[in-house]
Amino acid sequence: MTRFLQFAAGLAFAAVATMPVAVRAEDPTDVIDYRKLVMKSLGAQAAAMNATLQGKAPAENFATHAETLALVASQALVAFTPKIEGGDSKPEVWAKWDDFSKKMKEFQAATAEFAKLAQSGGAAAAQPKLQATLTCKGCHDAYRKPRG
Repeated sequence: MTRFLQFAAGLAFAAVATMPVAVRAEDPTDVIDYRKLVMKSLGAQAAAMNATLQGKAPAENFATHAETLALVASQALVAFTPKIEGGDSKPEVWAKWDDFSKKMKEFQAATAEFAKLAQSGGAAAAQPKLQATLTCKGCHDAYRKPRG
């Protein structure tokens, strides 16, 4: 699959994936399930980038995964906007909304910048910034329940 088709598929996924929140935000289970899907998508793209760096997946797909990561990151805050507690999220997400949303917007901006770097310079240019871009642990420590 070409990089364009992979990117287009990612865009289509994001467009469809955002629909349940807008259409059925009143159902708490749907909102929580959607939120989990978005967050799992972020993890999947990070894992896919690592696979390309380790030679376990086509290296030429690195930039596409970076772009998809940025696209999904742009939807992450939207997934939390219906302020429905539950799932893996601590109540602090909504109690400290200003801090949480600020961190999510910073993550969104960082992934967008990272995707541009990956697109223009490939994995060689972007890899040194990968760890600084994926600052997930800081938010997870504060806003996600520990895994049991």
